[in-house]
Amino acid sequence: MSPSVSVPPRPAVALPPVPRLRLFGVAVRLVPGLWAWPLVLTLVFVVGVMAWLRAVEHADREAQVAAMISDALSLEAQINGRLDSELTRMKVLADGISGRRLGPDAFARHPMVLDGLRRFWVSVTWIGNEGRIMATVPEETPAQRSAAQATLDDVGLTGHLHLPLTDGKGRVAGALVVRYSTSELLRQKVPWWLASRYDVRLVDDLGGVYASTQPGPRTPEQAWYRVSMGPTLPQAWLELSARDRIPPWWRTLPVALMGGFVLLLFATSAMLRRQMRSVSRAEEAWRTEAAWRTAMEDSLAVGLRARDLDGRLVYVNKTMADMVGYQPEELVGLLPPMPYWLPDEIGQSMTRHLRNMAGKAPRMGYESRWQHRDGRVVDVMIFEAPLVDAKGQQIGWMASVLNITERKQMEERERRQMEAMAHQARLTMLGEVASTLAHELNQPLTVIASYNAGVINALSRQPEADPQLLKALQRMGEQAAHAGRIVKRIREFLTRREPQLEPCGLPAVIESGMALLRKDIARLNVELAMDCPANLPQVVADPVLLEQVVVNLVRNACDAVGAQDGPRRVSVRVACLPADDGERARVRVCVEDNGPGLGGRTTEQICAPFFSTKAEGMGMGLAICRSIIELHYGTMEAAERPGGGASLCFTLPVADGVAEVESEREIAGRKAQEA
Repeated sequence: MSPSVSVPPRPAVALPPVPRLRLFGVAVRLVPGLWAWPLVLTLVFVVGVMAWLRAVEHADREAQVAAMISDALSLEAQINGRLDSELTRMKVLADGISGRRLGPDAFARHPMVLDGLRRFWVSVTWIGNEGRIMATVPEETPAQRSAAQATLDDVGLTGHLHLPLTDGKGRVAGALVVRYSTSELLRQKVPWWLASRYDVRLVDDLGGVYASTQPGPRTPEQAWYRVSMGPTLPQAWLELSARDRIPPWWRTLPVALMGGFVLLLFATSAMLRRQMRSVSRAEEAWRTEAAWRTAMEDSLAVGLRARDLDGRLVYVNKTMADMVGYQPEELVGLLPPMPYWLPDEIGQSMTRHLRNMAGKAPRMGYESRWQHRDGRVVDVMIFEAPLVDAKGQQIGWMASVLNITERKQMEERERRQMEAMAHQARLTMLGEVASTLAHELNQPLTVIASYNAGVINALSRQPEADPQLLKALQRMGEQAAHAGRIVKRIREFLTRREPQLEPCGLPAVIESGMALLRKDIARLNVELAMDCPANLPQVVADPVLLEQVVVNLVRNACDAVGAQDGPRRVSVRVACLPADDGERARVRVCVEDNGPGLGGRTTEQICAPFFSTKAEGMGMGLAICRSIIELHYGTMEAAERPGGGASLCFTLPVADGVAEVESEREIAGRKAQEA
């Protein structure tokens, strides 16, 4: 039971009725008789082993019988095959006798007869038509016949091979009988490896032995199998008895060893029962005191960790473990590098660890960055102090760890707010400067246009006026007027006035913008490709502001490819996107180049105010372009080209008529006023 606040000052004498034991780090209740669990589990294990031994014995016996059946069938086939070959030899003799090429005298000297007697034939008898014996090899006197009979009784059963003889007309004219020794047949046909594994016998139906490779009867413990010899040896069986005997499972060595093991375990269990009682009393004494210390440590908001002189974690409190998302048991025993170190700061963390182990940690503490188990970064403040044992010797280092992540986040939010305020102030100042600049440029442009008109009128009254000069002056007047319109629209845009929306064709707007950049394109030696279909639908837009967007995008593309040595290509492609999902049709304009690309930056990054890759750039071009496109209810996107380079595209909705234009003007005006 857990101690309560009413525990007396000396809690070591109090023994709770049900103590606890920690198994694999988990506290379990000690029930009476727990000491006997190993004995019970061991007995269950012994029963399982005995069942396994019995199953193994059964499997071995089945395997032995299966092998015995296979060997018996194979040997029976070999013996019958040998007897069939003997019949073939006898057929040769029979053919000689039937063809009258072999007489009784030559019969005894025939090579085939002599070869058979050398092998395992006992005798060969030629019987004539009327049952008269024509010849017998070898010839026997009555005394020799009695001795041969005694010898045959000793060696086993004699087999007979019978083959009828025919005359020239196919009629039966006698028989040829060969008597052979079955013991010699077994000796010649049983392989050595089979004889080493089995006792081979020829027996009758009652088990009487005709011939055997091993003297003596078969023992009851031997496994055996019989197979019929068939017509060659009627009423005879081929018996194989295994020499290898499979002992019963209860007479094997593992059973004897397990018996001794169980006896030892009984004695050990008795000793364990006595020891567990003693350990339980001692354990409760220090557990009560440890519970007080653990409760105080867990109530702290400061993480604690202890390391030995090798840097191994020997103690971690719950607060410290929660900071990095692990359990204390998972951290204790670990050596550097620690799992909560940042992967990209392993070297720096190891250097700091070696410094701390050398006793050079800052006395005022130091900041570090750890990684939580879920991947988030945790900022901590660490204070190191020597860990000293009861003898006054340093055995490691104790550290107090403070989680300062929230404080760091608050400081970061304050810093970002200050940057945002400064950024807004710069935008406001830039807008005021641009508005003032547009206002100041408007008057010089007006004066230039007026003087240009006066010069044109004066030259027109001259009878010999140069036509090329008049054309140049007219072109200059058009450009001055165009510049004035641009300044006016930019001023209106910066002062949040309503844009001049009207139906306009994108090919004309793009062509007008390219005319302004023609000299820059030629100077940079850029190959410009235009793909603007003439039948594109019109869009509702301010053509002057839209022209500035196209000019800015093409100029940026030319600047991107102008510094490279290879081919410099910029293309402007316009396409009509059909209506889908309830949206009306749109027109898409893409400016592509084969320059260095975006470098992995997104649309939000390159369109952010004051972002620029040019040394002299202000970083406002793409930001203003995106604002103009969004003011026309369009979208702007930037992406890397598959073959290299960048692609900047904007999409505008297609105009649906005059009513649509008026509606767009009203909405744009309200949007500008609200902004």
